[in-house]
Amino acid sequence: MSDDDRSKAEVEPPLVLKDDRFAVPEPHRPSPSRVRVLSVGLILLISLAAGFVGGWAGGNSNNVGDSSLSRSAQQNVISSESDLISAIAKDVGPSVVSVDVVGQTAEASDDSEFFGFAPQSRTQRSAGTGIIIASNGLIVTNRHVVPEGTTDVSVTLSDGTELTDVKVIGRTRASDPLDVAFLKIGDTNGKKLVAAKIGDSGKVEVGDKVVAIGNALGQFQNTVTSGIISGYGRTVEASSSDGSGGTESLQDLFQTDAAINQGNSGGPLVNIDGEVIGINTAVAGGTAQDIGFAIPTGNISGLIKTVISTGKFQQPYLGVRYVPLTNDVAAELKLNISRGAYILTQEQAGGQETILADSPASKAGLQPGDVILEVDGAKINERNGLTSLLNKHGVDEDISLKIQRDGKDKSINVKLQPAPES
Repeated sequence: MSDDDRSKAEVEPPLVLKDDRFAVPEPHRPSPSRVRVLSVGLILLISLAAGFVGGWAGGNSNNVGDSSLSRSAQQNVISSESDLISAIAKDVGPSVVSVDVVGQTAEASDDSEFFGFAPQSRTQRSAGTGIIIASNGLIVTNRHVVPEGTTDVSVTLSDGTELTDVKVIGRTRASDPLDVAFLKIGDTNGKKLVAAKIGDSGKVEVGDKVVAIGNALGQFQNTVTSGIISGYGRTVEASSSDGSGGTESLQDLFQTDAAINQGNSGGPLVNIDGEVIGINTAVAGGTAQDIGFAIPTGNISGLIKTVISTGKFQQPYLGVRYVPLTNDVAAELKLNISRGAYILTQEQAGGQETILADSPASKAGLQPGDVILEVDGAKINERNGLTSLLNKHGVDEDISLKIQRDGKDKSINVKLQPAPES
């Protein structure tokens, strides 16, 4: 599915069975359309604004001539903010690439369906954005930028140089709540690649200033917009705008009012220190305005470390099917805790096994009915889901889970394994 075929909407997460390896599809709900630094620091803004207000009050009580001072103060604030955005864009821009994709998609006509013929494939071109994460040519982007069926990928550097020796080295499954993929540039044509600085997304707060950079509309390379973090821990549902009915659910996203457009997907969301703290992935369409979403970089830090150190895409998994707890879900399940990942019983899961055979969960002794509360000391809550916390760690890493079983807390040690191919 190309980037400009997608639609995204924010929804309240229902009681939906989840799997850290794959997510069971959620019921269909209407959704807005999906598309898929910067400003001066808050302290400086507040102090300058306070000076402006004070100057205005004094000028108003004395003479009109002092009003020029207030206008000067305003101009200084705007100039400082513009200078900072410009500096950050110049610093981060060389690490941002445009991603051009050629792929094959299945297309069934009414006649082929009626006569039982196989769907015909057609060539489709699309574009997105990527972030260089290592000077050897590793790039992170969104999964939907380079979906299954991709046959050819090229990238364009910030100076306009096109590189065609690009391979997809791995992507998360279409049902995975993390919409990420990794690319590798082979021949750089002698170009020196600049890796972006990855920041600590766990320190981001609502109101923090951010900048989004990307290949807007697939044709305006390194477009820069600015805004703030409007929220975090968001769950959104993606669906195809072409009527095909495909959907996917993404979790634990930043919400921002920085403008994100078609083609921006896979590009960086940057803090005022010039560090990438998010990967732009979606924007609500329809009547919604200034509602964009980005994957916190902390949620894929383990994947990034693994890809950089091994050159391979390996995603850790636990091997459980679970329900993320909310107040309503906890009440429905008659639990005395309202945050965590509840491992359903086989009956609650409609007959499916909820502890997968030969999985890390099975080997560690996790049981249906357990509630996973923490992963290596990090609590599962509105901001951090189980899958996101697991992806902060690498394959073969030992972690500690805090769980509640029969009303009692206990710790269980688990050795993470790579997610199976199927």
